[in-house]
Amino acid sequence: MGFGISTIHVPLLRRGLPYRSLDTLPVRHHATGETLAEVSQANAGLLRRDLAAANLAAAAKALRGLGAARRVELCARAGELFRHAALPMGEGAPPQPPEEYVRVLSATSGLPWVLCRRNLEKVHYVLTRMELILRGLTRGLELSVLDQGRGLQGDVPVSFFAAADALGVVLPSNSPGVNSLWLPALALGVPVILKPGGEEPWTPWRIVQAFLAAGCPREALGFYPAGHDGGDVIVAGCGRALLFGDERTVARHAANPAVQVHGPGRSKVLIGPDEIGRWPEHLDVLVASIAENGGRSCVNASAVVVPSHADEIAEALARRLAEIRPRPADDPEALLAAFADRRVADALDASIEEGLREPGAVDVTARLRPAGTARRTDFEGGAYLLPTVVRCGSLAHPLGNREFLFPYASVVEVTAERMVEEIGPSLVVTAITRDREMVGRLLASPHVGRLNLGALPTSHVRWDQPHEGNLFEFLYRRRAIQWAGES
Repeated sequence: MGFGISTIHVPLLRRGLPYRSLDTLPVRHHATGETLAEVSQANAGLLRRDLAAANLAAAAKALRGLGAARRVELCARAGELFRHAALPMGEGAPPQPPEEYVRVLSATSGLPWVLCRRNLEKVHYVLTRMELILRGLTRGLELSVLDQGRGLQGDVPVSFFAAADALGVVLPSNSPGVNSLWLPALALGVPVILKPGGEEPWTPWRIVQAFLAAGCPREALGFYPAGHDGGDVIVAGCGRALLFGDERTVARHAANPAVQVHGPGRSKVLIGPDEIGRWPEHLDVLVASIAENGGRSCVNASAVVVPSHADEIAEALARRLAEIRPRPADDPEALLAAFADRRVADALDASIEEGLREPGAVDVTARLRPAGTARRTDFEGGAYLLPTVVRCGSLAHPLGNREFLFPYASVVEVTAERMVEEIGPSLVVTAITRDREMVGRLLASPHVGRLNLGALPTSHVRWDQPHEGNLFEFLYRRRAIQWAGES
């Protein structure tokens, strides 16, 4: 299907103003290879100039000058525009209505339309509920305290100051919903410098256009598609940075307190000994935890850990997930995403096959696929990995505690006494148990980022709770303060 938009040029936004670079890269349809747009690329020298301290300070002054209440209103207005309005798409294209955004996003990212719409709604929800989200992040702080620099929280004097004049954000291409994580920065008065993923410039671009249309100071919004060197400059040049990446990226920045790295989540579902006899009742929670958003999120479960019945659970789970197959992008039942880069699909499949050659792991889904159908398959020109459930002998197996960008999970049997100790660092843990001792160990564990107690999918998010790290505490520092009388 031709899009007829190959003349589109997506420029940089330098202090919110469009700039056409001599260096461009194409953004292509994931299946046909058709060029849908040319995107300007920022080089390291340009970024260093734009990220000069004086420029960032001026941007912060303009944004903070609005006041917290106005910034929250601005977010709500931008959210409605993002969800409903026709917004600039780039040079050479008419304004883009939401459905055209969904169609183009699907074409380059591989996500089916239904998942693109869900991510559209997620960004809209966060922007229009910003006051609720900030209340959770700040633990109920009156936002006017940020405007004045000091105030009371209850009857305790408090003072906060911004740790940076800009937040650099190096984004991935795998899920548009991750953009919701940086949005509170603007409400908190911190400008953003965005580096979009190579296959997914559309969501951050549309968010920026919504903020501009809502009246946000232009200089508070930077949009800089770039290579890895540009990402490094953004991380180094902004006082604070959010970075999405793989394990190597996490390791490289782990010791830097100015960088909050979002890497593999290794989220898990645990079933306690008191609930394991009722495991069929929890199968829907397991499926949702693994397969929501095409399995592409760090909050998707990549392991199911149980004290018994592992073989039966793996079989039942495999049968349910084997029903998820590639469908046309506009099919409302489509739940599986294609890979924008088929080399990634090939590499992930090869990694799983290598792991299966190690003793102690069996792909339970392999025999449930249609005859002659491999895990790595093509459909309508797109590259897919079919959902995979691996029964592992332990979490220490190479496939026992791994995360992949599609619906994948290991099922591992661990004694109830050792379960919490063996799961390792986990972004989200859903614990289906009422066992007080097990719950107590989970609450005491430093390795559990977010804990869902009861039959809640790992993908279930309460936006008044921090997702992964507290952005307010990352962007603001508290100082001790006291004063005598009126002053």
